[in-house]
Amino acid sequence: MAILKRLLRYALILALVGVLLVVAAVGVAYWLLAPRLPAVAVLRDVHMQVPLRIETFDGKLIATFGETRRIPVRIADVPAKMKNAVLSAEDADFYSHPGVDWHGIARAGIHVITSGGDKGPGGSTITQQVARNFFLSPEKLYSRKLTEIFIALRMENELTKDEILELYINKMFLGHRTYGLGAAASFYYGKTLDQLTVAQSAMLASTFQLPSVVNPLNNPKRAIGRRNWVLGQMLSNRFITKVEYDQAIAEPNDAYPHEQPIEVDAPYLAEMARLQAIEKLGNDALVEGYTVKTTVTSVRQDAANTALRDKLSSYDRRHGYRGPEGHDELPAGAGTEELDRVLAGYMAAGGMQPGIVTDSAAKQATVYLSSKESITLDMDAVAWARRYINETSAGSVPKSVDAVVKRGDIVRVQRNEKGQWELTQIPSVQAALVSLDPEDGAVQALVGGFNFQRSKFNRAVMSARQPGSSFKPFLYSAAFERGFTPASIVNDAPVVFPDPSRPDGIWAPSNDDGKFDGPIRLREALVKSKNLVSVRLLDAIGVRYVRDYATRFGFTPDAIPQNLSLALGTASVSPMSMARGYAVFANGGFLVTPYFIAQITDRNGQAVYVANPARACVDCQERLLDTTPPGPPPPSTPSGPANAPATSSTAAVIGDAKLPDDAHTTGPHPPHLAPRVIDVRNDYLVTSMMMDVIRRGTGSAAMELKRDDLAGKTGSTNDHRDAWFVGFNGKLVASVWVGFDDFTSLGKGEFGAKAALPIWQDYMGAVLKDTPSATLPMPPGISTVQINRSSGMPTSAGDPDAMSEIMKVEDVDRLRQQAQQQQQQDETDQHSYDIF
Repeated sequence: MAILKRLLRYALILALVGVLLVVAAVGVAYWLLAPRLPAVAVLRDVHMQVPLRIETFDGKLIATFGETRRIPVRIADVPAKMKNAVLSAEDADFYSHPGVDWHGIARAGIHVITSGGDKGPGGSTITQQVARNFFLSPEKLYSRKLTEIFIALRMENELTKDEILELYINKMFLGHRTYGLGAAASFYYGKTLDQLTVAQSAMLASTFQLPSVVNPLNNPKRAIGRRNWVLGQMLSNRFITKVEYDQAIAEPNDAYPHEQPIEVDAPYLAEMARLQAIEKLGNDALVEGYTVKTTVTSVRQDAANTALRDKLSSYDRRHGYRGPEGHDELPAGAGTEELDRVLAGYMAAGGMQPGIVTDSAAKQATVYLSSKESITLDMDAVAWARRYINETSAGSVPKSVDAVVKRGDIVRVQRNEKGQWELTQIPSVQAALVSLDPEDGAVQALVGGFNFQRSKFNRAVMSARQPGSSFKPFLYSAAFERGFTPASIVNDAPVVFPDPSRPDGIWAPSNDDGKFDGPIRLREALVKSKNLVSVRLLDAIGVRYVRDYATRFGFTPDAIPQNLSLALGTASVSPMSMARGYAVFANGGFLVTPYFIAQITDRNGQAVYVANPARACVDCQERLLDTTPPGPPPPSTPSGPANAPATSSTAAVIGDAKLPDDAHTTGPHPPHLAPRVIDVRNDYLVTSMMMDVIRRGTGSAAMELKRDDLAGKTGSTNDHRDAWFVGFNGKLVASVWVGFDDFTSLGKGEFGAKAALPIWQDYMGAVLKDTPSATLPMPPGISTVQINRSSGMPTSAGDPDAMSEIMKVEDVDRLRQQAQQQQQQDETDQHSYDIF
């Protein structure tokens, strides 16, 4: 008995010594680690990584950019069932322990000893997990574990339990790039936290432990097992009743990927906005929860998408069916698994669904789209599909369905206006559309190609194509500054110029139709798009003058050729630069700079940038007091050094678009006036001529819109490589280009009026519907005068060839003097003739 007491005393002494040694070791460890422990207070202001969000001006989602999916939630907004599920799964005693579960640590220690050093489960509390995820690495080291404990104890002293839990539910990775419960609920179930069932709440709570493996998508069976265990813990902790438990256990796993719905299709614009946001905000732009509000409205962007895709498909069908996108020799009795495998590499594009033909006969074919849908194509659905031969010809109309599609063909189908399925194909031709508000250059719609996923090249701002005749209004505007008028007579006749670069040494331009009208007034020459008149006009006023003058419309000198071919539109331009140039005509003569970001807000909804663009502001008091004469715009502000922080003047310039000055911190400010670059009277004359282009010229198809305020100009280039239509009213400008990326021909007869104007027409018709007429009022200094139809000179109202024309008042006086002098000369010549 004495020996037993002595052994017990020694054991107690050893235990006491052990405890003292442990306490001393912990004390020494804390003394060594304390200087390196992070300040826990920073967690009060921690910013979770939240993706960049791009929206339309009316608040609809265009895109998100960022590596993580996260929707931060406040702990007060987390429903009790969700909170209880997390506690049951991870730390049921969270609200009662001091931040460290000593029993759990003891169990982990015993496990290490009994297993020979295996570092198994660490018994970490929620507080410890927060400490590890914010401050430490996940590697299993004793030093890391000890540091984790010290940080957890500090956190419990400086933060409340709810603050710690809020950090936890927003920080943790829950699989499939989702971080935090808010994003997980949205991705797996398409719900907010308050909409989740008990079973769904338990499922999300079950993913905290092994999110990449145990989640409802990657391993549903294992995830359900873990979910059911969490539900059992919730029942044991009396967080749910037995009835709720039984209902939740019986609930099936209904999770599937719910990508954040894109509400407006504008990927080209989204990429532009991403680039400017990074330039403005730095790399934090993608992780700090910023929201970029663009100037684009959802209605106008949708209209642009529809117009461009529909009319490109119309062009494509005119030139025939190029055949299936692919072909697979299907085995007899191929099942859905085999068919899905074949279609796996094909994605929907522009509303066109991929499918594989499983059966084809003379009158109909069956097309498999998915395990849930197969469709039938009849003769009407393939009637358009003449065999493509080349850009100018196609084969005969098909007489049977199986002459067009065969079993194993991978094809595209789409519903038509009647809701019926029909065969279609992704156009090989491309197009771009840019629409601006002429008041300040705000982009209203932008489409850079048929489909962003198939081609990310943004033709709206990055292309350099020849504008053809759509450049002529700038030439005519220059001519009016040199004394020409809409009534001036220029000879539409063949002309030849020496050109040493050509094999025969001469350049002989011609009209598109090969016809010549002889002496013709400039108004009629623009209406009929007479090339030879433009060449003679350019030759008369000088290439150098016109190149300098074109910079008033925003074009750079290096984009404009230094020869007479400029008259035929051989400059290098983008659809955005053309829209910007025509905006000068639409707003009364002011050069505005395109922009597409209206505002940037932080994660709290506070503005960090508000655009303050230069405006035409015709009726502003500041404009009325501005006496600056029309002239070239001031030179652009040069970019800063590459490592300089972005400001309004150094932010990324994309095409002709630039981030305007920032007004979010300046409070009320006077309007920023755009420079006047042409006289309003010059503007009025050119616009009136472009209105005639639509009323009775190459753009007459637009008269179907039944509006009296539209003006514009078609454009085509040699061999029909480019087709354009650029037009406007007083409130909106739109520029449309159609062509092939490899500069091949669009085909015979594919002028701007046929290939590009229909897109412009559909877009403008949709967005201007039910809006009032908006035209530039006749400015002071413009006079209506009677002219002789043949000579273009002022005449009396009694002249049988008299007609009305408008021109500057000083030109009227000058031409009347010339007419009198001509009349006197004619009388003198007649008198001399009578004498002899």
